[in-house]
Amino acid sequence: MRSALTAATLFAALLWATPAHAQLGLFNDDMRRAVTRDWTGERFPDGRPKVPDEVLLRLKNVSAEEAWGTLRAAGYRLQFERGWKTVNVQGAERLVGRAVTAAFLPLRPDLNNFVNEQAKREGRVSSGQNSWVIDALVKDDVMVVDLYGKIKDGTIIGDNLATSIMTKTGTGIVVDGAVRDVTGIMGIPGFKVYARDFDPSFLADATLAGINVPIRIGEVTVLPGDIVISDPEGIVFVPAQLAEKVADDSELTQLRDRWGHQMLREQKYTPGQIDTQWSPQMIDEFNKWAEAQGSKMRMKPRPNR
Repeated sequence: MRSALTAATLFAALLWATPAHAQLGLFNDDMRRAVTRDWTGERFPDGRPKVPDEVLLRLKNVSAEEAWGTLRAAGYRLQFERGWKTVNVQGAERLVGRAVTAAFLPLRPDLNNFVNEQAKREGRVSSGQNSWVIDALVKDDVMVVDLYGKIKDGTIIGDNLATSIMTKTGTGIVVDGAVRDVTGIMGIPGFKVYARDFDPSFLADATLAGINVPIRIGEVTVLPGDIVISDPEGIVFVPAQLAEKVADDSELTQLRDRWGHQMLREQKYTPGQIDTQWSPQMIDEFNKWAEAQGSKMRMKPRPNR
C-alpha cells in the first residue's frame, strides 16, 4: 500500500507541475535536471543534457559491442534494443544524436482533453500531437518515441513530417511504433528511420503524455539527452554522462585491434597472447605505436595482485 501511495503521489506531482518552460505540464525543467543529475556539463534551456558536438562526432565510429561493454561495466545493463525495421540506413554511417523523448498512451478521452487544454495554454498551434514533439527538435537531435509498439494507427510520421524533422535535425527518428509513406521517406537523403514496422494508416487513438520525459523503448529506459547510437545490430542508448567515456573506450579498443592484427600478420605474437591479458612489454609496445599514430589513447598496465 505504501509503495502504491508513493507512486500515486509522484504521478500527481508530475501531472500538475507548472514549469517555466512547460512540456504539456507533465514534467518540468527542475525534474529534468534532477533525473539527469549525473550529467555535469552544458544543458539546453529546458534542462536536457547537451553532450558536446565534438563528442557526437567521435561516437559516429562506435559499434554496439564497444558501447555495450563500457555501459555494462558502469552498471547500465539494459541499454541496447534490437528488432528494428529501417529506412535509409544502408552503409556504414550511423544514426547518432541527442534524444528528444516523447511518450504516448492509448487514447483515454479525459486525459486527452487535459493534454489538449494544456497544449492550448502553452500556445501550441497544431491539433496534431505528434507535431508538438517536432517543435522541440534542434540540430543533431534524434526524436525517440514510445508508442508502445502500436503499428496500425500507430504511425508517428509520414514523409511530410519526416522532411520537417530532417530539416531541423539532420538525423532521423526511433519509434517503438510505426511510420507511413515509406516511399516518400526513402526520398529524403540521410533521414534514418528505426521503427517496429510500416503501415499506411494515420496516427489515431493515442495521446501524447509527455515531451522530454523518461520513456521505455523495448527493454531500455531512455532519458532526455541520452545519446542514440545505431548499429547494424540495433540501437544503444548512452546516458549523457557516459558518452565521452564510450568514445574514449571505443577509440582505444579500435587501436588495440589494429595493433593486434598487425602483430598477428607479422607473427610477432600468437593469437593466445593477443586474445588474453597483455604483458607489460606488449602494453608498452602498443603505447609507443599508438603515440606514433598520433593518438592520445594509452593503455595502463594492470596492477599486480
